Amino acid sequence: MDLDRIRYWTELSDYDLDTADAMLRTGRLLYVGYMCHQTIEKIFKAYWCSRKEEPAPYSHNLINLAQSCGLAQLLSSEQKIFIGEMMPLNIEARYPSYKQAIEESLTHQKCKEIFDKTKELQLWVKTML
Repeated sequence: MDLDRIRYWTELSDYDLDTADAMLRTGRLLYVGYMCHQTIEKIFKAYWCSRKEEPAPYSHNLINLAQSCGLAQLLSSEQKIFIGEMMPLNIEARYPSYKQAIEESLTHQKCKEIFDKTKELQLWVKTML
């Protein structure tokens, strides 16, 4: 277990969660989902580093990350559904052709729910590091 790599990914995850909170408070809703995806991705990579010798893979696929490090077996059905819902927010927020469609589907309430679920999932993973 490489504590430096775990700390690195955990700190990045915390930073991204703080950024998601700032985006929520300022109404930049498109980026709430994106930063929440980043928060989860990085805490999954911290978990990866707590279980494997090799560095975390260069992947944005939350499902594959969870499966490849054994975390998927520990996730509840609700957490698995949430992760599936988060997958498109990483891609759609970064590419202009998707931005309008995703922006129209993100209300403040929806983004608050995404943020709260992200925070809960991140804290849960941290308990296993």
